[in-house]
Amino acid sequence: MSRPARRLPAARSMITAPQPEAVEAGADMLRAGGNALDAALACAFTQGVVDPLMSGVGGLGSLQIYDPKTGANLVLDGLSTCPGSSTPGMWAHLFERECADGYGFVLKGGVNELGHASVTTPGILRVFGLAHGRFGRKPWEQLFESAIAAAEEGWIVRAHVYTMFSLDEAWLGRLPYRTKLAFTPDGARLYLRPDGTPKRVGDAVRNPELAGTLRGIARDGAESFYTGAIARRIVADMEAHAGPLTHDDLKNFKPRAEEPLKVAYRGRVLALPPPPAGGIVVAEMLRILEHFDLVSLGHNGAEYIRVVAEAMKIAGRDKESHIGDPDFQAAPLDRLLSDDYAAQCAAGIRRGDKVDFARMTGDAKGTTTVSCVDADGMVVSLTHTLGTPSGVIVPGTGFMLNGAMNWYDPRPGRAGSIAPGKRRFSSLTPTIVFEGGKPVATVASPGGAWIGVAILQVILNVFDWGMTMQEAVQAPRFSATTNTIDIGNRIPRRVERELQAMGYAVKRWPATFPFAAPHGITMFDGILEGGADPQRDGYVAGVA
Repeated sequence: MSRPARRLPAARSMITAPQPEAVEAGADMLRAGGNALDAALACAFTQGVVDPLMSGVGGLGSLQIYDPKTGANLVLDGLSTCPGSSTPGMWAHLFERECADGYGFVLKGGVNELGHASVTTPGILRVFGLAHGRFGRKPWEQLFESAIAAAEEGWIVRAHVYTMFSLDEAWLGRLPYRTKLAFTPDGARLYLRPDGTPKRVGDAVRNPELAGTLRGIARDGAESFYTGAIARRIVADMEAHAGPLTHDDLKNFKPRAEEPLKVAYRGRVLALPPPPAGGIVVAEMLRILEHFDLVSLGHNGAEYIRVVAEAMKIAGRDKESHIGDPDFQAAPLDRLLSDDYAAQCAAGIRRGDKVDFARMTGDAKGTTTVSCVDADGMVVSLTHTLGTPSGVIVPGTGFMLNGAMNWYDPRPGRAGSIAPGKRRFSSLTPTIVFEGGKPVATVASPGGAWIGVAILQVILNVFDWGMTMQEAVQAPRFSATTNTIDIGNRIPRRVERELQAMGYAVKRWPATFPFAAPHGITMFDGILEGGADPQRDGYVAGVA
């Protein structure tokens, strides 16, 4: 029996993201003549409305762009900074422990996670303004139309949104998200039912205050958030609650346009965000794994998992030891990515050495992503987040501020310690892959410390195993961000037993698609194929 003929027209541009409303916004922008940057920003603004704990104008992020017209390939860093009044030891007396999974630190009173003291200087909106000013095609105000409509007309709570609204990670040392939703009267009114429980799947959310905020930003530009009317409202709320964020913190925040960190892998070149973003972790793992014939080991077999997991642990250990804000601590990238070091690490894995790696710290799972390619070949990869949401909604604005102070180590003298103006390591890793100087794939993911290990496996699935992007993002995954190898529930029990026989602690996760949520697009031979991780609610949209 022959295969039915394909009836869909070939896509000339494509976008993928974890929220259906946001994908629709980006696809509409592509149809209206916008380029990949315009579409990604329209998608991102809508994400901040319909996934309000994952992202928003009060957040932070990293955007990578490739512009074929100019040949520019840049990473725009909008990772947040500690307020200027911060000091390394200001919370040392409050320290209790690290969160059990490495996502942040437990302090007495939760001051680094909930409320005004937990807020870092938001960076994402200045990144969006910088990117649009340099690469955008459509007028700035048009990028907000879908987001404003979603806020004003309303949207329905989806499965993953409800999962986050009701998330309770007290057993890990973090506050329930319900507490954050209820922190301000605006949050309770927007996101809780009358009985105080989070809104459920199918419940409607209308946020006219956020629609008004977005109209103001559309009209007055991103600077209104940092020096204009919105900045004044943020600072007034901070002053009313003894929050540390000041007018100077907002005014003086500067996004950075940087060259990507580039690493070769089997004849391709991966462009990754440099420190303090997470590209170094992916780069180091690939340098080590290039020394192995992975295909001969069998996909997700015990020996394959052992080899890849040890590379994960090595890169995680080195990140913990060496990677922070390079303005405060230089990172030994040349050594970590050198041929000699990669060969040395690979030799240890071949001998059966087990790296001792107690825990990787990283940012929280409250993150989202966009990948977009347009008909002219522009590629945009974006990951943005609220970190651990602070619960703070400035009255009448409709958006929540980030709570990324939770990422900083309250103990002085460490790579991730608190300091004024300091950026914290973030796992965000929007990635573009080049072959012969042309982009052939882009992938990014939410998922905290799991981002790097998920992106690694997608890259291996596509370039070693020949999977399509959809196959690559939905294949069973594993993770080694501690001495324990975490495996998804679709990895066979016999493989688990073999790993245990090798002396590994193995934890089986009940989720069908655990360990981050990668989304991406391949562009081989000019044919666009996308992938959306099924654990989230989004999809891939092609535009002919």
